[in-house]
Amino acid sequence: MKKVFVSGSFNVLHAGHIRFFSEARALGDYLVVSFPPADLLWKLYDKKSVLEDYDKMALLRSLAMVDEVVLSTDEDVELSFLSAFMKVRPDVLAVTTDDRYMAAKQRLCEQTGARFVVLDKTQPDGHSTSSSEVVSRIKAPLHVPLRVDFAGGWLDVPENAIPGEYVVNCSVSPTVSLREWNYRQGAGMGGSGGWSVLNGWDPVHSELGLGVGWQDPAVIAETGACVWCSGPHPVLDFKNTGEFLKGCMAIYDTCVKHDTPGLASKKRNFEKIAKAARVARLGVQEKDITVLAVGVQLSYQLQLEEGMEPLPVIGDSLACKYCGGGHGGYALYLYDTPEARKAALDSCEYLYPIEPYCRTFGKDEQVPWAPEYLERLVRHNVKKDNF
Repeated sequence: MKKVFVSGSFNVLHAGHIRFFSEARALGDYLVVSFPPADLLWKLYDKKSVLEDYDKMALLRSLAMVDEVVLSTDEDVELSFLSAFMKVRPDVLAVTTDDRYMAAKQRLCEQTGARFVVLDKTQPDGHSTSSSEVVSRIKAPLHVPLRVDFAGGWLDVPENAIPGEYVVNCSVSPTVSLREWNYRQGAGMGGSGGWSVLNGWDPVHSELGLGVGWQDPAVIAETGACVWCSGPHPVLDFKNTGEFLKGCMAIYDTCVKHDTPGLASKKRNFEKIAKAARVARLGVQEKDITVLAVGVQLSYQLQLEEGMEPLPVIGDSLACKYCGGGHGGYALYLYDTPEARKAALDSCEYLYPIEPYCRTFGKDEQVPWAPEYLERLVRHNVKKDNF
């Protein structure tokens, strides 16, 4: 009888594990699966076991291709399964291509005469996965805010970062979910970052992969009115709830498609962008919307210099600017009082109220659109078009 041995944490069983076990079993006549108990998993690998040991044991034993399940009990990061391996004396040790301890396992096989086999790590449909990805999807929130950027945009792109400078933004409601997304897509409010967070992906990695910056997923995950340090990765300088902005923000639907990745390489005056961000930072720090508005307006002037179309005058606004840098999408308007915002909302069908959003500790909450503005969205075919 040819015995095959595999080991791993198998923290959340998924299709990739099933394929791995099936391919390993095909290498012999008898498959032995080994995993470290919860306390050893934590001690050696800093991983919290998702399942109790007896649950994991029962699940593994129930699989048709698994003949025996044993525990890995050695306090050795590279070979925690050594005692079990030596007791079983398998003919084959199988690993996946991403095994971190492959060299040590290969040496073990050379010493014991077992055959060492490396198998591709894929699901039956050809896609790779991991237990950590499954856990991330489970932990992903059901609702997230989007964001408006006040100043410092592009200084969150690693190659544009200026040490000592800032990116200033705020998460906003109404919120979005995988089921309800009542904003136009591609509209400059961090939608791709929000989508990543909702799906449990690594949102910063996803955004940087698009060639843009990290500010969208950073503020969507953090929430509140935030000031970030310019750099290759998000580092929070400080934040507040953004309560001073309540009743004073609105977004204008330009009905023009926004495309940030397509414009990421465009030449810009980063020193002026940094200056606007310093002013906006002071506005958030002092909770002073008039100071913040100066930083927003400086950012807008830079957008005009870049070639963006002038925005319309809507009511008695303190400042306005495009959300993001994609020459379209939504534009942010700031008003000094709720009354001034209400008058502007009444005067323009394509203007919508938004509010600062700071998540209550431990709460995953939905903040819906007010009925009258939801009706306005429908009239403008936002739910049909979504760009």
